[in-house]
Amino acid sequence: MNNIRYKKFLLILISIISLGPISSNALAKYNIDEIVNLYKFLHSNPELSWQEDKTASHLADILETDGYEVTRGVGKKGVVAILENGRGPTLMIRADMDALPVKEKTNLKYASKVRQINRFGKEVPVMHACGHDIHMSVLIGTAKNLISMKDSWSGTLMLVLQPAEEVGQGSLAMLEDGLFERFPRPDFNLALHVGGMGPAGTIGYQLGYAMANVDSVDIIVNGVGGHGAYPHTTIDPIVLASQIVLSLQTIVSRKIDPLEPAVVTVGSIHGGLKHNIISEEVRLQLTLRSYSDEVREKTIDEIKKIVKGLGIAAGLPESKMPKVLLKDEYTPALYNDPEFSRKVLSFISKEIGDENVSEISAVMGGEDFARYGRQDPKIPSLLFWLGGTSKEDWKKYQNNEIELVSIHSPFFAPDPKPTITTGIKAMSASALGLLK
Repeated sequence: MNNIRYKKFLLILISIISLGPISSNALAKYNIDEIVNLYKFLHSNPELSWQEDKTASHLADILETDGYEVTRGVGKKGVVAILENGRGPTLMIRADMDALPVKEKTNLKYASKVRQINRFGKEVPVMHACGHDIHMSVLIGTAKNLISMKDSWSGTLMLVLQPAEEVGQGSLAMLEDGLFERFPRPDFNLALHVGGMGPAGTIGYQLGYAMANVDSVDIIVNGVGGHGAYPHTTIDPIVLASQIVLSLQTIVSRKIDPLEPAVVTVGSIHGGLKHNIISEEVRLQLTLRSYSDEVREKTIDEIKKIVKGLGIAAGLPESKMPKVLLKDEYTPALYNDPEFSRKVLSFISKEIGDENVSEISAVMGGEDFARYGRQDPKIPSLLFWLGGTSKEDWKKYQNNEIELVSIHSPFFAPDPKPTITTGIKAMSASALGLLK
């Protein structure tokens, strides 16, 4: 075969290969041991919400070295890395960076021993108990993969490392800092979340609503204090707070459509200082969960009605009526666009096998990744779940020998290598499919 014919043959062969299915070998453009070592470093050095300085700087340096155009300090602590690679759509991949005030009890060699001062001025232990260290490691592995495979895709890749997910504020801060104005507006958004409820090597997903609206609510119950021996001269806020707690239980059972998910939980109640003193104040802390915005608004309205009505019944003057305060930790419900999700999941299934991808139940947890997709005009988005339990522990669980460990537990410890490998394969295959 002469040189000209040989070159033509090679060009044809290359074009055929480039149109073929994405294979595992095609995605192995990164050093998995390097990424696992990064994971262990991140796990050993967690930082609380709004304190992700070292984490953000370290990851920004890696992305910059790899050839991305990196902007630091977006939304205070966030990092945005851009790779423009010809004409085509823009894909945003997001990972969160913050850790939790949890004392680690895994006994891992790389377990966190970090302590930090939280936003209330108290020193607390810190741990990546929600798996954000896995999320960041997958993002970096995917970034390395895709920049080494620039000939296989066309468009713009936008990598977002977000602060303060655990307090529901990071995505809002980045959006308010011009995330979709200063940088290319995405055509699609992707994220993942590791969990202990599935074996490493698997992906779980939900279509439609996947995670809940989350509101934190404080109720301040005022009273008229006095001696415990003379209750008739007082208005007891502890009695009033108790009535409020019980009445709140009727919202979900009697005010919300039984087919609509909703949760009203009183997680904290504090009031009084001594046995024989009727206090002036009781404070309640609530968490509210819902999927639809209509249910969210109705739940909040019903709380206000109950609180005011019981305050009037107790004989409180207007100046002492109980106060309902919505905190700034609101997280909107996560909605996985069904059509877009099915497309992405087909790319993932081809890469890791249909048997490793399954639909799972929606949950009432919250994720502020949801905000990115709700910006008008709405952006098709998907967050999928990454199994993290080792095969050995999964077998023990199936044999009823152990219980699985969930996220936010001090014992949460994903099996790093297979978990991260699957995450990188899934995210890379998704990106290549969307940007080919």
